[in-house]
Amino acid sequence: MTPTTTPTDDPTDPAAASVTYWSAIDSPVGRLLLTAGPDGALTSLSVPGQKGGRSVQDGWRHDAGPFREAEEQLVAYFAGELTEFRLPLRAEGTAFRERVWAALDDVPYGATTTYGEIAARIGASRPAVRAVGGAIGANPLLILRPCHRVIGADGSLTGYAGGLERKTRLLALEGAAPLAG
Repeated sequence: MTPTTTPTDDPTDPAAASVTYWSAIDSPVGRLLLTAGPDGALTSLSVPGQKGGRSVQDGWRHDAGPFREAEEQLVAYFAGELTEFRLPLRAEGTAFRERVWAALDDVPYGATTTYGEIAARIGASRPAVRAVGGAIGANPLLILRPCHRVIGADGSLTGYAGGLERKTRLLALEGAAPLAG
């Protein structure tokens, strides 16, 4: 008989390194599913119906503990009392995606930017704007990493993995008006 192993909370245990913790909280834009690794860094924030969003998997551990600070900050954000999240984030992607995601972190609350401006910030060529859009669409940390603040060059609310209605609500919450076309 082969012994079975279960992940432990011992950080020196290799099985513990692969544990995914999750919790869900209600918000004005729907139920938010948060995931984190054993180090407590958030790895995703998904909304219902999100294109490419996560759903709870077998073996994940439901534990609200690692998400208390995130929940407090999200509640304050939705109440209009918080304009910048200060949480440990760990999204893994290609080097290109990680550069795009880092550029998203620099878009201030209440402001919008364009896909072309994000491309310019990371030194990508004009033809790379489509790839920038793909990287933004693959952002696993909706709301926390503000991809909702990126709009089309003509001021249109193009693309949002969480749906355009949520994008509109988040921009309205922040008092951000799309750029004039």
